[in-house]
Amino acid sequence: MTPHNHARPGDYAEAVLLPGDPLRAKWIAETFLADPRQVNAVRNCLGYTGTWQGKPVSVQATGMGQPSLAIYVHELINVYGLKTLIRVGTCGGLNARVKVRDLVLAQGASTDSGIVKDGFGHFAFAPLADFGLLSDAAARAQRQGLTAHVGNMLSSDIFYHREPGLAGYGLLPAHGILGVEMEAAALYTLAARFGVRALAICTMTDCLITGEEIDAEARQSSLRDMVALALDVAVAAA
Repeated sequence: MTPHNHARPGDYAEAVLLPGDPLRAKWIAETFLADPRQVNAVRNCLGYTGTWQGKPVSVQATGMGQPSLAIYVHELINVYGLKTLIRVGTCGGLNARVKVRDLVLAQGASTDSGIVKDGFGHFAFAPLADFGLLSDAAARAQRQGLTAHVGNMLSSDIFYHREPGLAGYGLLPAHGILGVEMEAAALYTLAARFGVRALAICTMTDCLITGEEIDAEARQSSLRDMVALALDVAVAAA
């Protein structure tokens, strides 16, 4: 047990999905997992364990942003022994090739966060996904007819920039950044630090170039495809 998690040893499977929203964690557990049981409710950051295709898998909410995620990921790895961590979330689009409902598989995660800079001195660490998870997710998405883009994501600590639209992101879109979310870089940094596997998969729900966005019903449908894909990758890796 920790100040943020009252699960007991063995309550989590070695593979876990990491949504930010606690209610999305609940929805994933109740919609996809067989025999789900709640293992954590501290601060309403809900955690569940069940099975997918007969194999154990967990889902744990991380809250919003890299500082919150870093707490849960650090403890899941070092206290509970998790080995495969897959973020499932949403992102804003920064590249015209990425359309709403498309998936972004974050090969790398650029960031403005001080969390990634901590401990590296004058080096600029490049947070990367686990190649095995990434290549499996990309192959499965192609076989299933899902539109998935593999590339660099931005994990930002800022949701509301002073400058609207793309202006707040400087040269990043011109350097191939596909989308913006708020967690992947910290996840990849901690995975590298502790020698485990991590991947971030996001559904693009709003485009900062065109202003297009999808409503709640369409968002939920798109998230179903993403979660099923992530679960397949998670249990295959476990």
